[in-house]
Amino acid sequence: MADNRKYYYLKLKESYFDDDAIVLLESMQDGILYSYILLKLYLKSLKHGGRLQLDESIPYTPQMIATITRQQIGTVERAIKIFLQLGLMEQMADGAFYMSNIELLIGQSSTEGERKRRARQANRTALNPGGQMSAHCLDIRPPEIEIELEIEKELERELEKGHPTPAALGRYQNVFLSDAELSEIQADFPNLWQEYIERLSEYMASTGKTYKSHAATIRRWAKEDRRKGKGGISDYSCKEGESL
Repeated sequence: MADNRKYYYLKLKESYFDDDAIVLLESMQDGILYSYILLKLYLKSLKHGGRLQLDESIPYTPQMIATITRQQIGTVERAIKIFLQLGLMEQMADGAFYMSNIELLIGQSSTEGERKRRARQANRTALNPGGQMSAHCLDIRPPEIEIELEIEKELERELEKGHPTPAALGRYQNVFLSDAELSEIQADFPNLWQEYIERLSEYMASTGKTYKSHAATIRRWAKEDRRKGKGGISDYSCKEGESL
């Protein structure tokens, strides 16, 4: 049952979606939506040890659950009925709902991994008396390196799938175009393609923005320039707000 400890995050095992109850849930009509609601309720219950409560004395009602999950009340009521039938949720004597499997999915901030993250953050700018980074700090990677490592991992995954590795272009080597995409952009913008690549490279490096498709972003910028009747490249540093 619920305890008085405060939890902070879920720990989903690789086999979570293979559990019989989850498989049965997702096989139902609107089952994927119910599965999504279930995950939201697990998260909402964390700070009260598995109980769905607004605070220590006010349990969530179905209407309140509909509000916090941003779903229709009818959908939530059907989901709750199914959760109770599958043993994913219990209703306690005081009327509060309890997420039955929460003890299998919880983690506290006192775990070793969390302590290490706090230590890295605390020592991010620490220097030893000689002005050199301490040995402990050498394990700390700045965000730029973390992003590069994620890019490397993505490229490795693409290689494993048999896809050609996109070329890393631009001054900051952060614009990725496949051979086909680069050839098409060079053909479509023979006088400006390199300027667009450099502008995109500089913009992403300075703002931290990312895009799902760098080729699509370049084409959108070029289309916007043509719409405005410009022969060169616009400055997107202020108006660019969304990601492709």
